[in-house]
Amino acid sequence: MQNKINNIKEISLRINLGTRPIFGHGKAKLLEAIEKFGSISAAARNINMSYRRAWLLTDSMNKNFVSPLIESSLGGKGGGGAKLTKEGKKVLKLFRDMELKAQNSLVKEKINFSKLISNNPGNIED
Repeated sequence: MQNKINNIKEISLRINLGTRPIFGHGKAKLLEAIEKFGSISAAARNINMSYRRAWLLTDSMNKNFVSPLIESSLGGKGGGGAKLTKEGKKVLKLFRDMELKAQNSLVKEKINFSKLISNNPGNIED
């Protein structure tokens, strides 16, 4: 039983506005990769995401928040780039803090929930 508990994914947080997803683990992961690699395409490659998907997500994040989260410059001879804005860094930190708080406050519930999961759950889908 202990092994099964350790193999459970951590608690994931997603912020919705009604039924519209605004921010979650995938967008946070993309922001972290942009911060690390300095470009949307390099970030996308690093997290195994298509460039188109990464671009659509960065565009939606910039539209869904009061201030843009990502600032990008056009590519070309000198190459383009992308970086997180001050607001982007703030959103990412706040989200990761909220995620950690949720994980830490739900330890007992996570263990109890894991006891209800089959030993061979197969593919788990939402």
